[in-house]
Amino acid sequence: MGIYKFMKLSDFDYNLPKELIAINPVSPRDCSRLLVLDKENGEIKDKKFFDIIDYLEKGDVLVLNNSKVISARLIGKKETGGKVEVFLHKKNKNNIWQCMIGGRKIKKDLIVLFDKNLIGKVLKNNKDKTWDIEFNLKGKEFDVLIEEIGEVPLPPYITKQRDSSVITQNDKCCYQTVYADSDKKGSVAAPTAGLHFTPELLRKIKAKGVNIEYITLHVGLGTFAPVKVDNIKEHKMHSEYVEVKKGVIEKINKAKSNGKKIITVGTTSTRTLEAIYSDISRISNLKSEIYKTWVDIFIYPGYEFKIVDVMITNFHLPKSTLLMLVSAMVGKENINKAYKHAILEKYRFYSYGDAMLIK
Repeated sequence: MGIYKFMKLSDFDYNLPKELIAINPVSPRDCSRLLVLDKENGEIKDKKFFDIIDYLEKGDVLVLNNSKVISARLIGKKETGGKVEVFLHKKNKNNIWQCMIGGRKIKKDLIVLFDKNLIGKVLKNNKDKTWDIEFNLKGKEFDVLIEEIGEVPLPPYITKQRDSSVITQNDKCCYQTVYADSDKKGSVAAPTAGLHFTPELLRKIKAKGVNIEYITLHVGLGTFAPVKVDNIKEHKMHSEYVEVKKGVIEKINKAKSNGKKIITVGTTSTRTLEAIYSDISRISNLKSEIYKTWVDIFIYPGYEFKIVDVMITNFHLPKSTLLMLVSAMVGKENINKAYKHAILEKYRFYSYGDAMLIK
């Protein structure tokens, strides 16, 4: 495939007409479009997402990320009255969160006042565009309150293109997978490939004999951090928290040994499995019932996949690490061809957009 020549950031760029950026979800979810791309020959087929069941076989394992998106965007004010926007990024411990802060004259010891008597104190500048904030609430009390006063963390390419940047109650539902686990809250962005599934489609897939398994990866803002180096191999990936049950690993191993396919839903599930299967010795000697770790795997052309056979994904932003990951699976030439086809056929792009099956 000549994959090693595609190592410059500019090689992962493309032009997308603005009108193809999806700013609202499709309803029903599984009526979005599906581009099917064959890894072996680059063949492309245009389908609907509910046709995904035709590409799954009895005994295959479908792996989904059940992390739940939190209402990470909080609007507060200084004691002097100035507006402050706080975006929760990652919980460090107890009631201290790493956050992005929008507003003027942000500094250490600044007090930010939110609705419902939530108060935050800026502790320090992390020098990476984030700040540590200590809140006056923690645990379940904090979780319940931010769901009440916080906003859905929709990407700016959605809100900026709407007639109004208002995030609606519909977004609260639609920017969340139907299988998100309330005990697995922690993502600040949705694992968007999973947004296409409906409960009915999942039932049909299970009835066909496909094993549906769940892993947890809490999506961080770093997923969308721009690559700032021309040589992509010099890019440093963010780390994200992962949990995978021992039983899930055992079922994947059994299916793989029986010649069945491992199908991941989204780049999050793909990164999770590829990261943990890079740690063979720890998997083989896993004593606890849950594998817990932080992963920062960077997958780009030249990478050899260890466990994932097939991937369901969305269409990704230019120059993103997600575009590099899908290019690694199917080859950059095939991705170029597929994206050109999708643009020509007016597929909808990005988080609320259409899907691709790489098989």
